[in-house]
Amino acid sequence: MSFLSILGYFFGGYLVLIITLPMVSAVAPIVGFAARTLSAYISILICAIFGLFASIFLRIIGREQIAQWTTARAFKYVMAVTLGITFEIDDPNRYLETVRPAVFIGNHQSELDVLMLGCMFPKYCSVTAKKALKYVPFLGWFMTLSGTIFIDRKNSKDARQAMAGAAKEIQTRKQSVYMFPEGTRSYGKEPGLLPFKKGAFHLAVQAGVPIVPVVAANYSHVLYIKDFVFRSGKIPVKVLDPIPTAGLKPEDIDELTRSTRELMLKEIVALTEKAQGKPIAIPAESGDGVVHASGADATLS
Repeated sequence: MSFLSILGYFFGGYLVLIITLPMVSAVAPIVGFAARTLSAYISILICAIFGLFASIFLRIIGREQIAQWTTARAFKYVMAVTLGITFEIDDPNRYLETVRPAVFIGNHQSELDVLMLGCMFPKYCSVTAKKALKYVPFLGWFMTLSGTIFIDRKNSKDARQAMAGAAKEIQTRKQSVYMFPEGTRSYGKEPGLLPFKKGAFHLAVQAGVPIVPVVAANYSHVLYIKDFVFRSGKIPVKVLDPIPTAGLKPEDIDELTRSTRELMLKEIVALTEKAQGKPIAIPAESGDGVVHASGADATLS
């Protein structure tokens, strides 16, 4: 069997999967959940392969700084067409286009946040990722070629070097960075935030650039893995005002982290209230919402 034949069967099966999703989801929700999940991962694979070739081409012509933006947009349109899911971005002041360089931060609810990045990712921006992803075929190759900053949390020396390299990249090439300060997915059914790690804030202060918070409403009605929920839908996202860091010192980072998290939590609750049309209480919390750690985790998000 030739490569073209295999490719034809692959895309034929993918097309059948997409076409039958609504019917399967209505008849057998758990099977529909599995089918949607498979479709989403296939879409990620396709876009990662596209991103790999796009990164090579853009690197050749000297435009590698927009490789992740290019691939993100491709994923946005693929997911809108195949699964009917998209994030609607509210950015009236056009901060995503005009604030550069910056450290963009956002809440991290689930794997679907990859699509959120696809919908809002600014040009001349790169992400950070755990080092293990570097070795994943296609996805890791794309991430490496497109300028992803890989972090080894188990190696504090390597982590600090990566963050120092990111700060230098921000300053010299005006390259922004997107980070999730929660450090992992929350999988919350109600709006909320995990405690923030301080890496993004250390980086912004070190580079002397603003922090731009980006918040997505809780979307457990669209994707909630514990209940096998995976539906089409539109999810609102709001870009908040930039928070300046000029003149701040390392001893200011705890308060910067705490106040930023508090602001984001209020905005997430308000955005979710508006999307769902019902009042939602701000979750009660113990502590200040900041991870006070040492070693690698002290400087990473």
